[in-house]
Parts: sequence; structure tokens; C-alpha cells
Amino acid sequence: MPSKKIAPAAIVALKEALTNLYWYKGDLRSFLTSTVTNSALLSRLNWGDYKRNVVGELIAFLERRQDEYQADLLRLMTEVGRVDDFSHLERLEGGKQKAATARASVRALRKLTEAHESLFDEQKRMEERRRKTHEAMLRTTAVRTRLEGLTKEYFKLLGSEEPQQRGYRLETIIRALFELFDLDPRASFKIVGEQIDGAFTFDATDYLFEGKWQQEPIGAADLDVLAGKLSRKLDNTLGLFLSINGFSEDGVRAHSSGRRLMILMDGSDLMAVLEGRIDLIQLLLRKRREASQTGSIYLRIHEIL
Repeated sequence: MPSKKIAPAAIVALKEALTNLYWYKGDLRSFLTSTVTNSALLSRLNWGDYKRNVVGELIAFLERRQDEYQADLLRLMTEVGRVDDFSHLERLEGGKQKAATARASVRALRKLTEAHESLFDEQKRMEERRRKTHEAMLRTTAVRTRLEGLTKEYFKLLGSEEPQQRGYRLETIIRALFELFDLDPRASFKIVGEQIDGAFTFDATDYLFEGKWQQEPIGAADLDVLAGKLSRKLDNTLGLFLSINGFSEDGVRAHSSGRRLMILMDGSDLMAVLEGRIDLIQLLLRKRREASQTGSIYLRIHEIL
């Protein structure tokens, strides 16, 4: 249980800034899904209510249970305070005033956030301990040996010209990788041609997984298919799309606006994980954080390492 609570004034400022930051509830929900650790919390909210009431209900719930959710409150304070692009509001009718209001409330939150330095330091220490735990895991002989074996299997696939066989073997690699990082892969990762479908759990959030290995980058149409599946799931369900040969700019752009339902991963990301340059948990955290902060669902590995 945290010994120090977040100041009431900071809680009020967070409610105000979060309410003003997004005009549409779909955009607000996308931001929260990417930021709150346990996004299942969002399903308990009445999204048919006014936006201010939705925000107030969520923040009040987290505040009452700071022993469990203080990290989420601090993360929300940080992520809202980092926003410096208000163009999504400026494009609306009366956009200049909406953006000015949001900018002022974010600035006020940022000042109050600075007063909670000790709490943020403790959260950073916790994250550092988590990072070191993962690094230690990667250094263990069993994990390193398993990653080396999966890397060799993947290299063998790069020269394969048999789509069905390649898809099957890639499925076994992905499932083994998810199991190695305790992501609870489910639904047996069914293969359809070169496409792999499955599901897993990460950071208390359920994900639908799709993987594709084709010559051309994945475009908007294929991403639309995954978005359609996600729209029929619970609100706290996100998606991870793996395309070995990347994604087209139009596809990324189309799904980086509005409610962002998925994050994207390519062959370079997979190679970095297999080679132990980054662990899968940290990769997914960085990609989800980028989607939350900037709206971009496709953070490349060279922007991380």
C-alpha cells in the first residue's frame, strides 16, 4: 500500500485535463485503453453518459483504491501532461477555444504533477526492477537457449517459397515466443493460408493476434478486417497485427486516427526479440505507450533501440 496519496488538487486537475483533452468519447476511450494498465476497468463505465461524468467516475474509482491503482493515476497524470499537440481539437468547430481550454488545463496538471516527484520516483524504481527482472530472465541459460533455437528456425523460413508450410512453421515460433514471455496464448493460433489468428493476454488486457507473411506490405483493407473483429469484442480488447514485411503508409494512417484498436509489429521487431535485443514485454509496452501518446500505432524498432 502506498504511504503517500496523490493530492486532491492534482486529482481535480487530472479530471479537468482529461475531460478537455478529447472532444469525442471514442478518442478518449482509445487513450484510456492504451494508458490504464487494467483496461477491463473501462468496461464498468457508462459510456452513454456525458464525457465529464465518465472521466469523473473512472478517476474517483482509481482514487478510492490508490493502494491498487495509484500507478494508473500517476501514469494518467504523466501521459496527459505530455500532450503538446492539440490539432485534433483545432480542426473542430470552435476549435481554437477548445484547444486553448485543453492546453491550459494540461498545463495546470503538469505543474501539480511536478509536486509528486517522490511518487514518480518510486514508480520508476518499480519499473526499473521489472526491467532488470526481464533482463535477468533473458540471461538465463534456458531462455537464451530457447531464443537461439527459435531464431534458427526463423532463419530457415526466410528462404522458404511454400506459403502454407511457412505459415505453419511461423505459427509454432510465435506461439513458443508468447509462451516464453508468459503471454498466455490461446485459441490455438489457427492458420488460414499465410495468415495466423490467435489471442493472448498482456498486462491484464486481452489481445486478438493476426499474423501475415506476404510479399507486399499490409494495407488498410487487412487492418480493417482486424478492426472489425475487435469492434465485436469487449471494449477492453485490443489487437496486435504482425506483418513480416511491414505495413503501407495509408493503412497505418487510416488506423492511427479516431479510436485506436491495435498496435503493429513487423519482421524487424520479431528479429530484435528473437536476438534478445529487446524482450517482447518491453516491445509491446513501448508500442502501446506510443499509440497512447502520439496516436501512431506503428512504432519501428529503430525508434526504440
